[in-house]
Amino acid sequence: MTKPRLTRRTFLATTAAAAGFPRPLRAQPKTFKIGVVHPVTGPLAEPGQACRLGAQMAADAINAAGGIKSKGGLKLELIVGDTQTKPENGRVEAERVVNQGAQMLMGSFDSGSTSAMVSVAQQKRVPFLIDIAAADPITANVAKSVKDGEQKVQYVYRNFPTGSSFGRKAVQYFTDIFKEANVSPKRVVLMYCNDLFGQNQARGFQAAHKAANPSWEIVEVIPWPEPPSDLSTEVSRAKAAKPDVIAPITRPASALLLLPEIVKQRIEMLGIVGPGGPGLYEAGQLAQLKQNLEYVMTSVPWPNFKNPKTGAAAEEFRKRSSGKTFDTNSGYSYDGMFVIADILERASSLDDPDTIVDAMKKTNYSGGLMNYGGPIVFNEVGDNANAIPTMIQILSQKPVAVWPREAAVQKFIFPRPKA
Repeated sequence: MTKPRLTRRTFLATTAAAAGFPRPLRAQPKTFKIGVVHPVTGPLAEPGQACRLGAQMAADAINAAGGIKSKGGLKLELIVGDTQTKPENGRVEAERVVNQGAQMLMGSFDSGSTSAMVSVAQQKRVPFLIDIAAADPITANVAKSVKDGEQKVQYVYRNFPTGSSFGRKAVQYFTDIFKEANVSPKRVVLMYCNDLFGQNQARGFQAAHKAANPSWEIVEVIPWPEPPSDLSTEVSRAKAAKPDVIAPITRPASALLLLPEIVKQRIEMLGIVGPGGPGLYEAGQLAQLKQNLEYVMTSVPWPNFKNPKTGAAAEEFRKRSSGKTFDTNSGYSYDGMFVIADILERASSLDDPDTIVDAMKKTNYSGGLMNYGGPIVFNEVGDNANAIPTMIQILSQKPVAVWPREAAVQKFIFPRPKA
């Protein structure tokens, strides 16, 4: 038998192994890097942290299931960023994660920082999926600039309701719930945080009210600076308007001041029903506001808990978040990552951002866990018109879907019981 020839390479490999030296590490498999930016510190930290965890859970699930199968099992890698709840940091963090290799962006919860991220996406040609941010101009301005020939390609798309769609649904839900409850409120006081998000939400609600011309009137509109230091003057104005319903558009910090002040000033009314905003359902808010949140309703995007897959994701989120609820924030970021995976599966190439955008435009995804009005598709502005809110209510210190009927898991209580 011929003795195998001992080469220098095999000699070195054999002696190194015998001596206990580690073998050279193989190159790590290539990943597709996604910049995931949210406010995980500052006043919006609780919803921002929920967004980050929802995105990471989804990426973990996608990778565990084999990654992007059409691209040889390519795995997703998240490069995370923190805006610190400062709108200007949206641009700073977007630039940082892109410089670290992010090929797509997702974020960023609040409309101010999301707007700042848009300029980075457009300038650097990085496809950007907005998981949460409602201000209409975020996508509308980019779509207009492309239509007018000022920019060639729109890299920004959104899977979240816009302020105008929030307004239309809120007016519809208010009217439906009043009718279902067999009550006839006449006087609604709109109160809102005076930042980009709050201004856009308030405009959308008022425009929808004017268009629908329901039987109830918006008798007073009261903004406050965000974050506020005191809301006693604003609540006093609301009380003077003799409201049947107070309709607040809050942030977490302002909700912590607003609801106790309403109780303190003993405003007699049928209830608090929000047109849409954070601060009225998160675990941290419930822990601090306790009974001040009981029976409060707000119209927000919400998970479809009638879907068994949603229940499984919610249980995992509960375990990984020390008992918190899978909600608007975690749910839309979770869905956003799966939408990105779907886009990557269909893109003809991942080396050219324009081919990724081509796949984004053709999205028709039905696997989301949130309540939608149909599949996730993007219209000519870059928005998913099927992203819709659900009316939720705090009942026994838990947020539950109560309207529309097909999404409800519990019957609403309105008017709220008298103390």
